[in-house]
Amino acid sequence: MENVAKPWPALWSLVVGFFMILIDTTIVSVANPRIMEGLNTDINAVIWVTSAYLLAYAVPLLITGRLGDRFGPKNLYLIGLVVFTLASLWCGLSGDVTMLIAARVLQGLGAAMMTPQTMAVITRIFPPDRRGAAMGLWGATAGMAVLVGPILGGVLVDSLGWEWIFFVNVPIGIVAFILVMRFVPKLTTHTHSFDILGVVLSAVGMFLLVFGIQEGQTYKWGTVTGFVSVWGLIIAGLVVLVLFVFWQWLLERRGGEPLLPLGLFKDRNFSLGNTTIMAVGFTVTAFPLPTIFYYQTVRGLTPTQSALLMIPMAVISGALAPFVGKLIDRANPRYFASFGLLCMAGALFWTAALLGPDTPIWMFLLPSALQGVANAFIWGPVSNATTRNLEPRQAGAGSGVFNTTRQIGAVLGSAAIAALIQSRLSAELPAAPAGAPVGEASMSGVLPEALHAGFSTAMSQSILLPACAVLLGALVALFFGKAKSVQGWGGRSETAPETAKADLNT
Repeated sequence: MENVAKPWPALWSLVVGFFMILIDTTIVSVANPRIMEGLNTDINAVIWVTSAYLLAYAVPLLITGRLGDRFGPKNLYLIGLVVFTLASLWCGLSGDVTMLIAARVLQGLGAAMMTPQTMAVITRIFPPDRRGAAMGLWGATAGMAVLVGPILGGVLVDSLGWEWIFFVNVPIGIVAFILVMRFVPKLTTHTHSFDILGVVLSAVGMFLLVFGIQEGQTYKWGTVTGFVSVWGLIIAGLVVLVLFVFWQWLLERRGGEPLLPLGLFKDRNFSLGNTTIMAVGFTVTAFPLPTIFYYQTVRGLTPTQSALLMIPMAVISGALAPFVGKLIDRANPRYFASFGLLCMAGALFWTAALLGPDTPIWMFLLPSALQGVANAFIWGPVSNATTRNLEPRQAGAGSGVFNTTRQIGAVLGSAAIAALIQSRLSAELPAAPAGAPVGEASMSGVLPEALHAGFSTAMSQSILLPACAVLLGALVALFFGKAKSVQGWGGRSETAPETAKADLNT
């Protein structure tokens, strides 16, 4: 292991920026109506404000994880942080929607450079048998960001204007830069040959797949332009990714160094962990949409009021996660992860059962609290189990894979829940054109009382999808194996001798 005298200050420094970029994946949805009004644009253009960010964020993660191994996770993190912070300032100053979308692309690229480095540094500065608490903090940060984004977005939009959801990143980015420069060590870099063909294939395949899934509903799962269709893009993306995997296998057999070391997947927990986190990414992205629609269109709550119903989830998750983190290293991760995932499934089924036009609002605080318990038991145990057996030189690649699968799950969840909501509304409100209730209600907050019951039923049915997805994740987590005793951390390294040393200059 690369010994660091004070690993915890280093981790806290990285978490500040990590929290900021994760918030940006959810905060903009609350501001969409105000952005439409302020920039005088339509809903299709505003959807791209979020889509462009997610696309630019998800596609390069495999590559940026590997770049962190090659050039140092601290260096790549700082570059990404500068790009993200300046892009945030550009977002807030944008005078039209085209400029805002361009700035969001730059933001996404900055976030993609930062995200894998956080997990990679944890993997390299904390020994495997003491990594649980660190991964618990990382997991709590990821879980809290998903919850805090809508709350913070509602408050900023209602009080200061939509621009401030971006301006707020500037001082945070500056503070994060100073902290990382001061407390995060420069870790040993590993000389990697760079797999150019692998980079091209992974980037093209990921772009086609993510774009097709993410924008499928926009184009009604039909033609994008000319002979190009949504399903054509998705199939082409899958074909290119299959070619990418084949090339990685071939390169590994020839003794080369692939972008994605397939040997990582020989570890059972790494394979199971990536499957589980994809289900988690799907769920945490999908479930807020139908509930927020219900709160605002049926119950007439403001964005801030509806987001405040998530407070029990945020508070309980933040309070429990550190305690769970301390226990992770002492027991098989399957017990923690399965319990958390089952709690999440139970909370979502409970929420679905409560969605009716006359349910007392306070009752939604109860499943929200259960979701908080779930979050505390999910993120840390799953991330720790997945990465625990990685060697230091594999930290960046493994982190890139883990974050890529999480983002793919999020994109799938976003596309699937949008399609299901449209379908259920068409079935429950047959007099209304498909999609009209969602679009009009979410923009105006007005829904005729006669439609409340049907709309509530449609939202209730939609929540069953993420509930089933996280239930599948719980089933996968049951097969986690007991953590291995990893050699080579501390005094003697089982990898190259230089990996046991760290340049601690800040």
